[in-house]
Amino acid sequence: MTEEQLIEKYNIPVPRYTSYPTVPGWKEGLDAAQWQKVFAADFSAHNRKGGISLYLHLPFCESLCTYCGCNKKITTNHSVEDAYKDAIHREWQMYVQLMDGLPVLRELHLGGGTPTFFSPANLRTLLEPILNSAIIHEQHEFSFEGHPNNTTKEHLQALFDLGFRRVSYGVQDNDPEVQRIINRIQPVENVRRATETARAIGYTSVNFDLIYGLPRQTQESITRTINEVIALRPDRIAFYSYAHVPWTSRGQRLFDENDLPGAAEKLALYVAGKQLLTTNGYRDIGMDHFALETDDLFVALQEGRLHRNFMGYTTQQTEILIGLGVSSISTTPGGFAQNEKTLHNYYELINEDKIPVQKGLFTSAEDRKHGRHILDLICTGHTTIADLNDSNMTEYVLPSLMTLQADGLVTVTGNDVQVTPAGKPFIRNICSAFDLYIARSKADAGKKMFSNAV
Repeated sequence: MTEEQLIEKYNIPVPRYTSYPTVPGWKEGLDAAQWQKVFAADFSAHNRKGGISLYLHLPFCESLCTYCGCNKKITTNHSVEDAYKDAIHREWQMYVQLMDGLPVLRELHLGGGTPTFFSPANLRTLLEPILNSAIIHEQHEFSFEGHPNNTTKEHLQALFDLGFRRVSYGVQDNDPEVQRIINRIQPVENVRRATETARAIGYTSVNFDLIYGLPRQTQESITRTINEVIALRPDRIAFYSYAHVPWTSRGQRLFDENDLPGAAEKLALYVAGKQLLTTNGYRDIGMDHFALETDDLFVALQEGRLHRNFMGYTTQQTEILIGLGVSSISTTPGGFAQNEKTLHNYYELINEDKIPVQKGLFTSAEDRKHGRHILDLICTGHTTIADLNDSNMTEYVLPSLMTLQADGLVTVTGNDVQVTPAGKPFIRNICSAFDLYIARSKADAGKKMFSNAV
């Protein structure tokens, strides 16, 4: 089958698999009391051995980037910082009260929104009470997302002093016309300044986020962007497919869809970008991610320690993730819980001293087994099926794998499933072979829930 035929066949809506079961399958009105019991039990079982990860969602941005699908609040009023800090602290204490000991903190990430919307002083006073109530693991990894236009030396120094050593800058695209359309005017010089300042302070890993498939992107423009990025030598590069989901992200409705590249053109942008990256020393880590061989992410891949959660690929193999803030997601082996998505509802529950969960799912043994296969495929490109005669495998999974193998995307040898080089751009489709929720709901196959695979 030709590449063009593969694109035509597999460019269908599929999840990104930051979780399994995926978010659209979760239930509204999660039982908060049951979630607290599940969390307390799983924390007791896993904290001392593996520690926890912590994600803080800081939703505020001063302007709207129209491509963005994140939960954000657009405002130039910085007085909102104090109320939000207080809410985060109160939510954290609700979780602390469920713990049977001090949390061992291995991973901390600030996402948004724009975390650097907050002043350096407010970032310190946000984080210090949390860090002071935890045991900081000696192999911890603290990271944050920064906007190159407003990440100052003071921001970088304040977070460095608290133990942060990795920063991720949202670059997206350097072309002025693309930047105009997505409303993110960001000169290359600002990216250079933010990168050099971080390194001068002592940050050991700088990541750039790039997006392919944006309006009016061309082979020429994306080649220029990536060459400019390579010249700055970030340690990691996340090269994401633009997810066009205007039914959930209103800002994307401002685009003229005729300006978006078609599926074949979009894949060509990815192939061109990937070729530039890999010929300039970047190694393909997995779905969307590239890293230099000196970066911890590549080392973890080589040593079989790579992990993936809602924060992306990580070197930390934690079972517990606590998400604080509006719309944040917490995960344990027993389930998923997402906070209220609006600030009003989030604050309302916090003020009532209630954990602000709104949506989620308690996992079954079946969920955990299939989730493990998906995680292995995303992190290693390989999985082993121990029970080939299981009814779910024979009815749903194996027929899908046989089709994928016939198309050259995987090889199935006995119990082993291996993603081929041709299959890497279609890793989401391959993972979906193990997704029983999709397999059992073919009637909803046309429902718009996910972005297309390419």
